[in-house]
Amino acid sequence: MADGGFTEITSEAELRALLGPPVPRAAAKERARLHEMDRRWLAASPFCLVATSGADGTCDVSPKGDPPGFVHVIDDTTIAIPERPGNRRADGFRNVLTNPHVGLIFLVPGRGETLRINGRARLLRDAPFFDDMIVKGHRPALALLVEIEQIFFHCAKAFLRSSLWEPATWNPTALPSTAQIVKSVQRVEETLEELERHYGEQYSEGLYAQR
Repeated sequence: MADGGFTEITSEAELRALLGPPVPRAAAKERARLHEMDRRWLAASPFCLVATSGADGTCDVSPKGDPPGFVHVIDDTTIAIPERPGNRRADGFRNVLTNPHVGLIFLVPGRGETLRINGRARLLRDAPFFDDMIVKGHRPALALLVEIEQIFFHCAKAFLRSSLWEPATWNPTALPSTAQIVKSVQRVEETLEELERHYGEQYSEGLYAQR
């Protein structure tokens, strides 16, 4: 379908005609249980992305990060991700309450591959393993329990194309400071100077204690 210069793909047949079928190795890499190599990856990962969708189809992707190994492996088909103090919007968690399907991507800095896990999630306000997820004296207020349905390693091509882990390509000053961004896109009462102090050196002091 052509519309305003756009040519849209509207069927899987069209998609496959354009991309071709997946190579056999890619098609066969899905698993439903954690391998020892998956466990090692989770133990080394300090960061993951959690994708959710509400009952109405609206989507959310939320970053989660902690010291490496922050994900608690319960057994070969179940993991738990602790929740730390944040902005309390709880967009992803509200989605899970109406649609339990989640997609996770686990990163290890410097590695181009990622570990992808898809499954069904539940919210827990307490469990015996919460004591194993204490960081800097703070026990998580809740955790996302994920029952694994699909797991596989994703190739490094996106990271190679983007040069994501190559410091020579980094340019954080290409964008304004966090305070300047917040002041320009949000309605906030604080002055720019107050926001600069808020996002300054003391910002890290509230990583585990809710403010």
